[in-house]
Amino acid sequence: QVQLVESGGGLVQAGGSLRLSCAGSGHTFSSMFIGWFRQPPGKEREFVAAVNWNGDSTYYANSAKGRFTISRDSAKNTVYLQMDSLQPEDTAVYYCGATWAGVRAIDVHLYDHWGQGTQVTVSS
Repeated sequence: QVQLVESGGGLVQAGGSLRLSCAGSGHTFSSMFIGWFRQPPGKEREFVAAVNWNGDSTYYANSAKGRFTISRDSAKNTVYLQMDSLQPEDTAVYYCGATWAGVRAIDVHLYDHWGQGTQVTVSS
């Protein structure tokens, strides 16, 4: 059974940065694609970025391109989301998920495992 734990959220001013972490466990975690999603207040969960098993293939939502960077440290079983130039519209609960469906898996229903989420709030 794969377990995911997110951390690193918080309150930041517009223009600031945060780095989220997704720590994974379970014998299949290291082989799975990991995606970051976010759920703004009152809205549905949306895709942000994904990475393959060894970190050499990534995919981003248009809203994340140029500002967010996803990476993976296999030795630490951790996936990161570096978020720069944050804006108030980035405010959301951020979740990581694990899937076998590939790095371009943007549909939440393709993900088999989820973390509990971490809150990111960007003030103007």
